[in-house]
Amino acid sequence: MTTLSQQIPIALEVGKTRTFASALDWPGWTRSGRDEAAALDALLAYGPRYQRVISPAQLNFHAPTNLDVFEITERLAGGSSTDFGAPGVPPAADAAPVDAAERERLQSILSACWKTFAELVASASDRPLRKGPRGGGRTVLQIADHVIESHYSYLRKIYWREPHEKVDDVSVMVEAIDHADEQALAFATSVEMPTAGPRGGALWKPRYFVRRAAWHILDHAWEIEDKLEP
Repeated sequence: MTTLSQQIPIALEVGKTRTFASALDWPGWTRSGRDEAAALDALLAYGPRYQRVISPAQLNFHAPTNLDVFEITERLAGGSSTDFGAPGVPPAADAAPVDAAERERLQSILSACWKTFAELVASASDRPLRKGPRGGGRTVLQIADHVIESHYSYLRKIYWREPHEKVDDVSVMVEAIDHADEQALAFATSVEMPTAGPRGGALWKPRYFVRRAAWHILDHAWEIEDKLEP
């Protein structure tokens, strides 16, 4: 539970040109800025938007109103991914074990993110998005395809190997991927989870999977919301 009187642990991923601030207890609440101060300001500003996303999960999250509640508990050295615009360094806190109750909480957050994303895609699929300064930019359905396909690559990072069928209905795809998340997290938090991939590659910790996935889903959900033409 987060109240205004409690400190909120924050990890800062610091690159050369960009810094990400992530609320360690609240996957998906991650924002960036040109430096630490700007990243924390952005995180605070997005608190109410994040609250609207996860409020159906009834996790007693309350967006803070000032920076004083943020407690920097980790500073991570960012890399090229950080400067490109994606958080790419797992916080040490994400190595903590995940019991059944915590897995259910993480799954509920991820499901809430998917619900928001699907609703935005459905409401915006026949509306144009604001283009970039040179006229470029993806359509809503192109963004949805990117998010879903990227997510399946994330699932492989926690040893999910099931094939998936691509259909035109985004809501059907989201329902299927939410179910895949539930199954994958159950396996990833069990004693059967291997320590490395089939070719020896490093696997993601379950907490980091949820953090990275929730950030990506919401980042593009808010992109759609912000770019909708009136």
